[in-house]
Amino acid sequence: MKNYEKIEQYNTEATDILSNNYKTIIENLGEDVTREGLEKTPERVAKAMQYLTHGYGLDPLQILKSALFTEDHQQMIVVKDIEVYSMCEHHMLPFFGKAHVAYIPNGKIVGLSKIPRIVDAFARRMQVQERLTDQIKDCIQAALEPLGVAVVIEAQHMCMQMRGIQKQNSVTTTSSFTGAFEKDKTRKEFISLISNKLS
Repeated sequence: MKNYEKIEQYNTEATDILSNNYKTIIENLGEDVTREGLEKTPERVAKAMQYLTHGYGLDPLQILKSALFTEDHQQMIVVKDIEVYSMCEHHMLPFFGKAHVAYIPNGKIVGLSKIPRIVDAFARRMQVQERLTDQIKDCIQAALEPLGVAVVIEAQHMCMQMRGIQKQNSVTTTSSFTGAFEKDKTRKEFISLISNKLS
């Protein structure tokens, strides 16, 4: 049986700079960065933060354009319950939840896996939920030029739950619509589809 070897690649220069900065932060918080439990923490955090913000190195528009297909289908396409993990840019604490995305094609469809990929590409940055919602919508609109796009995100924010107001059960919902989804009937159909569990 072969040994398991985990291979990770990080920017060495960025890791060194971030590690030194986190070492200083930990020391300024009153901890002993040389003790066993914290000795490798600055490097671990440096690598973790690079992963959590790797969306800066991705081009969401090109992700979508890499898998466009000509298709006459003009009914609503919905991808719901997409896991979202992001970092609040105000306190650098996580927010997480689910995104629901729909569009109505206008001659072009996109590979279904690309929609969660662009959600992740935008989410893995310093963010606010409102901007994230709009960025996903605008990217799909630009790449596909569909008859309409709808995005709803439901998320819990650690900056509200761990600090500040400390409301552990609060959920923030944001939405953004274009085209056909600005019509009440179409928007209601979308909301119904993401609200109900299909048997």
